[in-house]
Amino acid sequence: MPNTVKDVLDTLMEPVNHVQNTVDTLKAGDPATEVKGIATAFMATQKVIEQTIALGANLLITHEGIYFSHHDPAEFLEKDPVYEEKRRIIMGSGLAIYRFHDYWHRYKPDGIMAGLIQALDWQPHIVENQPTATILSIPPMTLAEIFGHIKGRLGIRYLRFAGDLSMKCTRIGLLAGYRGGGSLCIPLYEQENLDLIIYGEGPEWETPEYVRDANNQGKQRNLIVLGHAESEEPGMSYLAQSLQTMFPSIPTYFIPVEQALQVL
Repeated sequence: MPNTVKDVLDTLMEPVNHVQNTVDTLKAGDPATEVKGIATAFMATQKVIEQTIALGANLLITHEGIYFSHHDPAEFLEKDPVYEEKRRIIMGSGLAIYRFHDYWHRYKPDGIMAGLIQALDWQPHIVENQPTATILSIPPMTLAEIFGHIKGRLGIRYLRFAGDLSMKCTRIGLLAGYRGGGSLCIPLYEQENLDLIIYGEGPEWETPEYVRDANNQGKQRNLIVLGHAESEEPGMSYLAQSLQTMFPSIPTYFIPVEQALQVL
């Protein structure tokens, strides 16, 4: 029996209790449409949309919003030419686009975190999966060696950090996405006896400044900032793998997204 868009979405939401006021809604398309192929991506960029259509897929599952805002519709985009052109392309394509953000983060373990840990090959080193962080205990590595490991496993060209590249690290706190704020990260250093925190992004005047002052006081703290997309994209690749298991008869693809910000 053919699977519809609604069938796929119901299956994805089933492991989690109903989320109130969620951003996870069908942004385009008809829920009754038969699914011919599924693509997943961190961000539904215009290029990703075009690639999805070229692959013959008619359901795109994106983690972040389509139209440059966490909540939609965004009033500031009214009559914006870039928004209007992108919306025209989507509406004319017949493509179904579903945002899978809140539910995926509420999986146990968090689907985005599970994908990041798999990509880093750190599954054997999990100490505890907390609601917003995973605590890891790895064999001792210097911060510089961890840099090399992350770059190689995630294909990241550059990383930002604070701390001592020669320091051996064992206890790590890992937080994907926008979880780098001081209220989440700073208590973890003491509570979990961490040598290092790795996160996607957060306010630069909070956790990085704490690490700076801690090191000036002789308290060894280290921080690595991956970037928001870089920390969450592996979770959408992991989703594609999961969907292929759930719906083996439907071709499923993961489409990586190029970094939006370039480095000179």
